[in-house]
Amino acid sequence: MDDSGSSGSIIIDRLKEGKFTLIAEIGVNYYDIATDLGISNMEAAKLMIKEAKEAGIHAVKFQTYKAGTLAAKASPYYWDITEEPTRSQYELFQKFDSFEYAEYLELKEYSDSLGIEFLSTAFDFDSADYLDELMNVYKISSSDLSNLPFIAYQAKKNKPILLSVGASNLDEVERAIDTIREYNDREIVLLHCVLEYPTPFEHANLNKIATLKEQFPDLIIGYSDHTKPTEDCEIIRTAYNLGALCVEKHYTLNKTLKGNDHYHGMDPEDAKRILKSIEYLDMIRGNGEIKCLETELTARANARRSIVAACDIAAGTVVEENMLTFKRPGTGISPDRIEEVIGKTAKADIADDTILQEDMFE
Repeated sequence: MDDSGSSGSIIIDRLKEGKFTLIAEIGVNYYDIATDLGISNMEAAKLMIKEAKEAGIHAVKFQTYKAGTLAAKASPYYWDITEEPTRSQYELFQKFDSFEYAEYLELKEYSDSLGIEFLSTAFDFDSADYLDELMNVYKISSSDLSNLPFIAYQAKKNKPILLSVGASNLDEVERAIDTIREYNDREIVLLHCVLEYPTPFEHANLNKIATLKEQFPDLIIGYSDHTKPTEDCEIIRTAYNLGALCVEKHYTLNKTLKGNDHYHGMDPEDAKRILKSIEYLDMIRGNGEIKCLETELTARANARRSIVAACDIAAGTVVEENMLTFKRPGTGISPDRIEEVIGKTAKADIADDTILQEDMFE
């Protein structure tokens, strides 16, 4: 992994600093938002970016494809048809493939002006090429995990890569990583993912995050979430606690809209709750340093023990171990120094139950 200075990517720079990073997967949801609000597709896309930034989200991601290069006309659906009734992938993707280079350039420039990172998943070679100048990091979909020629093509762009590993076996993940590493030594972020829309909570398999961390210790591990958002953000919180530093989640401005990625997406309020939850977790996690806190000093002094006289000790007496015991508070000589006290001579009379101090002995 390249550990040099700034990568130019907000995502990668945050991850290299160990900071939680939230990516709003706008995908093609702006088409439905445009229809819902009676505005243009571009206005809807920009509105979604603006509200993402205001919610504290770090990056927005789109999806760039042409139906004709992505799916055969006979491709069946794999989503909840009660939410998205279209039964052909080709027909669905045709609805959402009007943006090209000029539109993505405008969205990139708009994102830059707000200070939020822009990227888009490329689903064909042409878009992988023209998106290159617009992005600092590539995202490879789970659906392309076995498309090694396409992975290699994007890896040759020599940029960090976010790689979703949904619906995959370990050997497939390893082959995809090996393919990237043939051409590219930049950061790789592996995103645990479940290709069910929405993912039932009992299928989230969040322990896979810990497994990926163990299996690929040199890579950054994240989570691409398809569960429905909850008030307590338990899925994202648990993913973070298991080691997912980067979370990508579908994003909408209206979760009640019909369509493939609205009903399991987060809205700006969900994003705010997620980020607040992670901030709270970071607070209670602390920095992990093994050190007495300033706020513990009073308790430390009063709760620890000191060496205490177990009997009256006359002046001139050479102290023996049976004359000593250990009691609170810890404001005297610490018990771990008992060997230094044994054999010393009392300067003056020491009453039973006295907390022993340095100046009591010669």
